Amino acid sequence: MRKYLAEFIGTFSLVFCGTGAIIINEHTGGQIGHIGIAITFGLVVTAMIYSFGDISGAHFNPAVTLGFWAAKRLDKKELLPYIAAQVMGAFLATGILKLLFPDNLNLGTTMPSGSVMQSFILEIILTFILVLVIISTSQGSKEVAAMAGVAIGFTVLLEAMFAGPISGASMNPARSIAPAIVSGNVHFLWIYIAAPFMGGLLSAVVFRIQEKL
Repeated sequence: MRKYLAEFIGTFSLVFCGTGAIIINEHTGGQIGHIGIAITFGLVVTAMIYSFGDISGAHFNPAVTLGFWAAKRLDKKELLPYIAAQVMGAFLATGILKLLFPDNLNLGTTMPSGSVMQSFILEIILTFILVLVIISTSQGSKEVAAMAGVAIGFTVLLEAMFAGPISGASMNPARSIAPAIVSGNVHFLWIYIAAPFMGGLLSAVVFRIQEKL
């Protein structure tokens, strides 16, 4: 239960701070800005990894959890409880943001600004890179593991920085599911479920091939 609670709190914090930054940026006429939003996502991920990494592995993302399972780094019986805890944390965060900012129509929902295929491919690649970094740093030396939070946080920041204006740079089904459903903007939700899961599975395949070389 400690693992699932850690995943719940970590995902809650990620969604509350990350999508909260998007909402507050809209509420204040752009005072946070795109760079500020990307930094917020990177910082909250880093903080949560160092807070809960030793307890649950600090996934906070169903695509990461699926990737760990496919890479044989997570027991099958923990797969669904991890994902359930993450999704519940995301919904609680979005629900609180809805109470705080009831007039906000999108609640930080990820939506493509260009074509659907453009965002779909971007989300696969972004998630592939992110999950590969997470799996690789979690299996490295003590020195590598000590820097995992920084490496992962910087990866989130980097990807949000350059891809956010196009696809929203979700890389995380839980982060996208909760705002989309609570706000009712579900038309493009399939992109942010299917693409991250595909990217997470692809990273696991590459990681296992790399291990055998």
